[in-house]
Amino acid sequence: MQHYNSQQISQCLEVAILLEASAHKPGNVSVVADFENTRYEHFLASAVAATPSFERAAERGAAVAEGKLGEAEIGLGRLIKDCVADIAAWQHGGNTLLGTIILLSPIAVAAGMTLTEKKFGVHELRKALRLVVESTTPVDAVDLYEAIRIANPAGLGEAPDLDVNDPSSEAKILEEKVSLFQVFRLAEKYDTICSEWVNNYPVTFDVAYPSLVKKLDDRMDLNEAIIHTFLEVLGKVPDTFIARKVGFERAEKVSVYARKVLDLGGLKTDSGRRSLHRFDQQLRRSDSLLNPGTTADIIGAALSLCILSGYRP
Repeated sequence: MQHYNSQQISQCLEVAILLEASAHKPGNVSVVADFENTRYEHFLASAVAATPSFERAAERGAAVAEGKLGEAEIGLGRLIKDCVADIAAWQHGGNTLLGTIILLSPIAVAAGMTLTEKKFGVHELRKALRLVVESTTPVDAVDLYEAIRIANPAGLGEAPDLDVNDPSSEAKILEEKVSLFQVFRLAEKYDTICSEWVNNYPVTFDVAYPSLVKKLDDRMDLNEAIIHTFLEVLGKVPDTFIARKVGFERAEKVSVYARKVLDLGGLKTDSGRRSLHRFDQQLRRSDSLLNPGTTADIIGAALSLCILSGYRP
């Protein structure tokens, strides 16, 4: 168990982003691999730029726990929008962390809500997390739509209802009083980030986090632990960032390849390392269409749980 103030919570999340961005995960930007327009330094700047918003989110959570603020007054959508705007102001690499910010902002609030307990525990955080996302409002949804437009992510596609690209969607959200939680429920079948929100983060808490904890407890090298956990998550959950750009069938093929790399031993064997290198090269040849960005976001969230729980690199 750990006890943190709001600044320390934000620092934990910043470190999580930095560690996730640094690991050489296949098909992603890392300390040794860039995309043409998005480079490793853009992620470094983004992580630092996000920290003040995480601190404000944790402060809001603490205020809720102390009875000074109602759950519906947290303003989670505004926190996300301000965070995305700050990131855009501090680097020129485009959308670096939208999915990560959407996952980590509620975690920051929930972590703040545990402060009055004088301890931090993953079980307590997960219970608070459900309350945070289920208490969102229509205004939060409108703010989130604005955040998406600021980040301008690739492969957004069109939604059958309340499409973020449709100018009338925001008026409809306010008129029909559709909360951000409800908006994400509409999208959960084709977006893992939305599915995490409405189902209490099952991939983060039940797959990625325990995998990371076991590897780190077994004294596995941090970079290796992150990469192997990344492959495990990708192998089990097809990446919806890929699916939105090139279809679910291609996303599933990427997952099959991730499982193959692990079956060969991943970074632990010569054949696994060769397979991982080929996998990485194959994903990069597609002009970022096969970038498993959603999986990276999940790893960032899982790392945040590890660090909040006391892990230190």
